[in-house]
Amino acid sequence: MTDLWYAAYGSNLARDRFTTYLSGGRPVGAARHYPGARDPRPPSDDRPLLLPGRIYFAGRSLTWGGGMAFYDPDAPGTVYARAYRLSAAQFSDLAAQEMRRDPGTDLDLAPVLAGRRHSYGPGRYETLHLVGQLEQHPVLTFTAPVDHGLAPNPPAPGYLATIARGLRECHRLSDDTVVAYLDAARAVSGS
Repeated sequence: MTDLWYAAYGSNLARDRFTTYLSGGRPVGAARHYPGARDPRPPSDDRPLLLPGRIYFAGRSLTWGGGMAFYDPDAPGTVYARAYRLSAAQFSDLAAQEMRRDPGTDLDLAPVLAGRRHSYGPGRYETLHLVGQLEQHPVLTFTAPVDHGLAPNPPAPGYLATIARGLRECHRLSDDTVVAYLDAARAVSGS
């Protein structure tokens, strides 16, 4: 496989925030510096995408403080996402950074492509989901395992603002729609 699509649903909805995973650097408002990918080129394409399910906030982000966005594909609802077309190596390096590992090793995607879900470890973004296909390429995202045990936690203002910016940028949503969508996710999170 040469290309695939990564479906972002949290702060990576904002293109400039997402590209730090490829080019390296520290996103505005974040406490963490990202080493970047072996191939730092920007995505070859990106577009709005809707996924079944919902997002919620839980755990504590070392990058932003506050809760992190997670994807529940089995819940009722619709998730606003952004699909980025990446090489398999870029996706592997993105996933490594989300999993708090060093980039540079290709991820074996066969288990998730065959079974639609696969946990590569117990961590918060170590469960990959095959959420569909776009232009005959798989669409993958990651979230926490179902039994993650992370307590609901409201997101930090900077994190929430970055998600909101990405929703407006990608989906062209009105401020009222963005607020209602994020308020619904925070309600599910108990925040």
